[in-house]
Amino acid sequence: MTEEITEYDSPWKEIIEDFFPNFLEFFFVEAYAVIDWAKPYEFLDTELQQLEPDAEIGKRLVDKVAKVYLLDGEEAWVLTHVEVQSQYDKRFAERMYTYNYRLFDRHKKRVISLAVLADEQPNWRPNHYDYSLGGCRVSLEFPIIKLLDYEAQWQSLEQTKNPFGIVVMAHLQTKATKQNPQSRLHWKLRIVRMLFAKGYNREQIIGLFRFIDWIMMLPEELANNFKTELRREEQADIMRYVTSIERLAKQEGIQEGRQEGRQEGIQEGIQEGKIQTARENVIEVLEARFGEISNTIVETINDINDLSVLKALLKDAIAIPSTDAFSQLLSSVA
Repeated sequence: MTEEITEYDSPWKEIIEDFFPNFLEFFFVEAYAVIDWAKPYEFLDTELQQLEPDAEIGKRLVDKVAKVYLLDGEEAWVLTHVEVQSQYDKRFAERMYTYNYRLFDRHKKRVISLAVLADEQPNWRPNHYDYSLGGCRVSLEFPIIKLLDYEAQWQSLEQTKNPFGIVVMAHLQTKATKQNPQSRLHWKLRIVRMLFAKGYNREQIIGLFRFIDWIMMLPEELANNFKTELRREEQADIMRYVTSIERLAKQEGIQEGRQEGRQEGIQEGIQEGKIQTARENVIEVLEARFGEISNTIVETINDINDLSVLKALLKDAIAIPSTDAFSQLLSSVA
């Protein structure tokens, strides 16, 4: 097992998007405190292409841009960078500055720039960019988080209810066990068990499980051992949702995509898992509100493959007055 076959950028992108408020609350308390979380936030990844359209960053850096509302009512931008590999990047601070001013120039809105350093170099901590010339001085200071620092805070990671305690543990143990697959199996099982001990809801467990399973990749034999142990503990009622997790995440398809080096296979499996999760969420809400629902409604929902439509239907299912009204709504969107 080597570092090169472990992918970090895509799982980090997904986990930040799925758990964005938790991400800021865990790593960047000051930024979290100035945002009005009662108002919707929006990720605009196309902004990155416009900020630096010719960039060839590769699989080292995760960039996310989110439009948020501040407590004072103004719009602002949160620009998050996660350095996910171990290469020293002498232009990292400069890029932070460049993205910040270009985003401000495009939208004339204040920008919060944040950086998570997930590399293995303890002394590399770029947190500012500045230069001066002819009496003029330009400067940007930005907060950074170094994931290596959490190695000395393991107990606090185990105790926190914030999902990013799990994320950091999984990331650190992936790095630590890159030459020891048996140890990785041990830690992967241990971290997954924590999901069920912390009282997370079903959606949180499934999202975190995807992250853990994605980065803590195992050789085929140990991957089968991992699945066997999960099923055994599910049968013993130690872990709930295991069958659902495996089905929704399309485990077999994801593993095949990894083994064959096909990123598209992984992405398709994850997307299908999200869509199926969204379908089941809509059905569960309707059943909780109205009892048993018709097969026609269930079949129509299961035929929908657009994630945005399913998310909108979930909101409708929470507020709609009757199943008849929901059926009429379905006929207009399905």
